[in-house]
Amino acid sequence: MGLGREIREQIARRAAKEIKAGMVVNLGIGIPTLVADFVPSSVAVMFHAENGVLGTGPSPVKGQENPNLCNAGGFPITAGVGASYFDSATAFAIIRRGKLDMTIMGALQVSKSGDLANWIVPGKRVPGMGGALELAEKAKRVIILMNHTDKYGEPKIVNECSLPLTARGCVDLIITEMAVIEVTSLGLVLKEVFKPFTVEQVMALTEAQLTVESTERS
Repeated sequence: MGLGREIREQIARRAAKEIKAGMVVNLGIGIPTLVADFVPSSVAVMFHAENGVLGTGPSPVKGQENPNLCNAGGFPITAGVGASYFDSATAFAIIRRGKLDMTIMGALQVSKSGDLANWIVPGKRVPGMGGALELAEKAKRVIILMNHTDKYGEPKIVNECSLPLTARGCVDLIITEMAVIEVTSLGLVLKEVFKPFTVEQVMALTEAQLTVESTERS
């Protein structure tokens, strides 16, 4: 079951708090595309897209979209001061050289050790993993935004991924509609729980074991 617009924006708003001034950040398809809308204008950040843009801004006002400006998912974007355009080869060179401070993307599963599965949807034909593999491997920090459970109500934060992996041990932080969970060398740490959920509800819907450490309610 998909998340409503308000919940999706809540997740994106929380993710935006992880972005610091001076960062170069890649935003994946889905909820991550909303993150740019919640970064304060006072925070100077360069958003990167695989289709060849560096320096994108928030979503355009409805009716003022530029048909020539879009992100890797094909959604309209704006260009900030100092934005630049280049081919996809250069865009991927930026990724491969480790120039991204952070990538924010979606996932189908994340394991207790930070393994990521996000490129194949069971029962559907997909063209391939796209840039997810390189982003997951090369970005300095990987943040995952996703539903806490799948459409059947099964946990997406698991002990071991059952779906084909995108990359091993790459995830640093998971943000869902229920909680914020950090991936550490000692396991998963529950950092925040979003209202109206409780710690007990989060733990019941998470297959992997969580360590509760001075959990915040937000």
